[in-house]
Amino acid sequence: MSEQRDGSIPATEAEYWNSAGARQWSVQHERTDRAFAGLGQKILDVAAPKSGEHVLDIGCGAGTTVLDLAERVGPGGRVLGADISEPSVTRGRARIAAAGARQAEVICTDVANHPFAPGSFDLVFSRLGVMFFADPMAAFANVHRAMKPGGRLALGVFRTPAESAWPTAAAAAVGHLLPPAAPPAPDQPGMFSLVDPARVRRILTAAGFREVSLEPFDHMVQLAGRGGAAEAADFAMVFGPLTRVLPRLAQQQRDAVRRALEEFFAGHLTPEAVTLRATFWIVQARA
Repeated sequence: MSEQRDGSIPATEAEYWNSAGARQWSVQHERTDRAFAGLGQKILDVAAPKSGEHVLDIGCGAGTTVLDLAERVGPGGRVLGADISEPSVTRGRARIAAAGARQAEVICTDVANHPFAPGSFDLVFSRLGVMFFADPMAAFANVHRAMKPGGRLALGVFRTPAESAWPTAAAAAVGHLLPPAAPPAPDQPGMFSLVDPARVRRILTAAGFREVSLEPFDHMVQLAGRGGAAEAADFAMVFGPLTRVLPRLAQQQRDAVRRALEEFFAGHLTPEAVTLRATFWIVQARA
């Protein structure tokens, strides 16, 4: 894949995140919020937003983390959420209005090339929102320019696929039912583009950041409650990498995928929930 000079999100990614396949991230955001609640809380604790601070939330989705950050910075602060998904931004705006969080705002934009005012933010935060830049070095350089000197960066990104049962194990369980696909290149935009600590340090240092550190964080992602394997199968078909493939399949094939997913998740069922282990890096740096 050729890299875009300004670091912006590839057109294919922007198209996907505004497609029907990704719309459920806004419509059913409660389910993903539940699944990744532990990760979001960990990044919030590490980021430690302070009263009165100005914060940028990259890949803010339907606004849950924006509202969490807004509560932390209080009415004297400001939180700007940014996402390339118009449906998610629309949902986020409605939730912010309903909450009366006047210190929060969400915009539909690509942070890689958005013309932020220089020196605007004390903190840049992201829960799984920074792995899709065509040229991450250029994108993070743009983010760096938008930060105040000494400002803090706190990100959550996936570690290697081999370390995570979610989402790789579920996808592998139905791989024989899907069209063959070439594995992505290590630097190709996608969920696992920032798994290499050396690459993350190299990107952020070249973009102007210092004191770069990565802390491993493991989390059990809850895919279903008492709905069991059927609910977990529905989750996997609505969220995650399968949503990029399923629209191209015939109904009979989709039905076969669902049956295989239910069989897979039955092996991870407890009386209370279906959970799978996911592994992340918590990345921190200073501007």
